[in-house]
Amino acid sequence: MSEHLLEVRDLKQYFRVSKKYTVKAVDGVSFHIDAGETYGLVGESGSGKSTIGRSIIRLYTPTSGTVTFEGVEISGALGAKETKHLRTRMQMIFQDPMACLNPRKKVGDIIAQGLDIHHLYRDREERQEKVYRIMEKMGLDREHAGRYPHQFSGGQRQRIGIARALVMEPKLVIADEPISALDVSIQAQVVNLMKDLQGELGAAYLFIAHDLSMVKYISDRIGVLHLGHLVETGTTRDIFERPIHPYTKSLLSAIPHADPRVEKQRVAIGYDYKTSGIDYTLGTYHSLSETHTVLCTDEEFAKWTRV
Repeated sequence: MSEHLLEVRDLKQYFRVSKKYTVKAVDGVSFHIDAGETYGLVGESGSGKSTIGRSIIRLYTPTSGTVTFEGVEISGALGAKETKHLRTRMQMIFQDPMACLNPRKKVGDIIAQGLDIHHLYRDREERQEKVYRIMEKMGLDREHAGRYPHQFSGGQRQRIGIARALVMEPKLVIADEPISALDVSIQAQVVNLMKDLQGELGAAYLFIAHDLSMVKYISDRIGVLHLGHLVETGTTRDIFERPIHPYTKSLLSAIPHADPRVEKQRVAIGYDYKTSGIDYTLGTYHSLSETHTVLCTDEEFAKWTRV
């Protein structure tokens, strides 16, 4: 039995484009998530963040590596027992709040889809009560259950997507950029709502995003992903106050400041992997503490940590 809720070891996800070319979307990523915590996964577009989430929940079949969830390995061939365990105990919130909702179904039926598939209620009254309860927690009226997705705003549709995931009372929720399509004011509402429900339900989050400020606000630990490699991971304080890897420093330097006087003095640090002289395939993970690790060679580690 694993001591962590989710443990990912050396996960690789390759996509064969042609006979001569294969895209290595995720290349040897390892991390873990404990019960009740939020692990933020950040990186630029195309770094492999969403692919990791989809591989964990088995929308993609991993090329290699192991994924263990609540002591059950879910990265290999899944039997009926493992499939049910995965589908009922792990849920996903998708990035586009409109594309992930069936336009021909009413909201009440969309939210109850998981309950219907796995028969997680005794009668129609219990099903209805579960749907109404989660809708009210998400700030939606009961009358909204009879409407269709196109009758809602973007923020309301995202709340519906979150309700569909949380009505299953999962132990792990993979949130794939759940706020990137929303206005800034709505983003804060949705994230605060997710935090409140996390405390109430005791669920863990894998929070995938490229907004570092929001990740800092919601995450307990953070992993920095670049070109399919996890280049640095640590607590939120480790990453924001003591970054080691040049790519992490580059990401943090790009965060704008609200104070215009500070923003005027801000200097963004550039990072180009091709000209950096760093080779991720030659590096190993070096620990600065029990929680803070960085992917690099021995020589790079000595140079970056030299006082």
